[in-house]
Amino acid sequence: MDTSSGTIFVGGGGAAQDTPCVLRLDLGNRHGLITGATGTGKTVTLQILAEGFARAGTSVFLADVKGDLSGLAESGAPTDPLHPKLQERAATIGLDPYPYEKTAVEFWDVFGEQGHPVRTTVTEMGPLLLARLMDLNETQEGVLTIAFHLAEDEGLALLDLKDLRAMLTHLGENAREVGLRYGRVSTASIGAIQRRLLVLETEGAAGFFGEPALELADLLAPAPDGRGRVNILAADRLMHSPRLYAIFLLWLLSELWEELPEVGDPERPRFVFFFDEAHLLFDRAPRVLVQKVEQVARLIRSKGVGVYFVTQNPDDVPEDVLSQLGNRFSHALRAYTPRQRKALRAAAETFRPNPRFDTAEAIRDLGVGEALVSCLETKGVPAVVERVLIRPPSSRLGPCDPATRARIRAASPLARRYARSIDRESAYELLAERAAARAEREAREAEDALREKERARAGRGSGRSRRQSPLEAGVSSAMRSVGRQLGNRLVRSLIRGLFR
Repeated sequence: MDTSSGTIFVGGGGAAQDTPCVLRLDLGNRHGLITGATGTGKTVTLQILAEGFARAGTSVFLADVKGDLSGLAESGAPTDPLHPKLQERAATIGLDPYPYEKTAVEFWDVFGEQGHPVRTTVTEMGPLLLARLMDLNETQEGVLTIAFHLAEDEGLALLDLKDLRAMLTHLGENAREVGLRYGRVSTASIGAIQRRLLVLETEGAAGFFGEPALELADLLAPAPDGRGRVNILAADRLMHSPRLYAIFLLWLLSELWEELPEVGDPERPRFVFFFDEAHLLFDRAPRVLVQKVEQVARLIRSKGVGVYFVTQNPDDVPEDVLSQLGNRFSHALRAYTPRQRKALRAAAETFRPNPRFDTAEAIRDLGVGEALVSCLETKGVPAVVERVLIRPPSSRLGPCDPATRARIRAASPLARRYARSIDRESAYELLAERAAARAEREAREAEDALREKERARAGRGSGRSRRQSPLEAGVSSAMRSVGRQLGNRLVRSLIRGLFR
């Protein structure tokens, strides 16, 4: 009943709920889907799958939306009020022995409050995801893309939001020149982007952009005993910024796709990624973003990465993505409205039928902790759907003790690496230096112009007659008088000569 057989024990199926239902590790990278209404047991299914993958040596990343998954850090205990029911369920499904044990975990938090800070740079996020994060229109996204290209061409690193702000200001100041090279840049679009950046900062996203950026190797690193490590992202506060939550997880998925080498179909996944509240990724998402998710989901399995979407209804996930999710776990779905009934029928049709029961009726009638399960078999063929009583977890049900979280975080070797942010020279500083140098140059030119003007004024002043002394004035007057007398005599002599 453990991973030594190359499987994860999911629970008991069949009429007596004692037939083992397993997920094959060599097909664990074929992705999966966990659905069900609130309170039907999705979180426990996610928890026992995370335990199983970690036990097999596969590292896991998951978002803890309600705080319950932090219980993976502590072992279940006989003193737990639910102990009798858990033991009873284990006996029913044939889980013998049923050990209590904790899982090696790392705690992460975008805001740096309940785990190691998670950061990435603006450049690594890229204009497409940032445009989606800020809900930009097509024109504004084009201007943002130009800002990224201009930064790259001018050697300006975009690390945090103040770098991006400075780059947009630089773009606006040089809009005419830049427009000749990259295309028209509207100052109105720049203003709109700046306002959206201000909203992001207000929502607390400023701390997410910067350095040191998250190293994927730290997520993939195994525990000291060789088992996989479960990386738990505190998402209770993050859910108040749903767009940031969705874009962060998509960015992380894209980074895994871009950086990991091809491994084909390994004996077990190298990494498993659980995307809880998956509908947030696709709500009002532009087609280009959905295509990116589809592309990543299709190609990333060859990197040994399995992606499991967790949401309430299967129709929360686009059909092109849904078709790639081979391992499926459906808890009870509500069918009170026409839309819900339609979604229920659609969910039933995605399973390979079991002649023992009607799939649509079963989905509606499932009890808490039960699920319809269909995992891939040989050659990737979906198994006949089974009604399964999900196994109880070995770790604690519910949140871990806050002291446990603090102790694990403090003892982690990653604490020193990520605790303090780094603000190295980047676009903001370089553009500020340029502006300072330009201001100094303009000040020197203005000072030189002023000096030249003063020299010119002084030169004009030196060409004027200086004021004469009384003696010089008297001599000049006498000379003028003598000159006039001589001139008069000469004129009279000339006139007399003409009339002789």
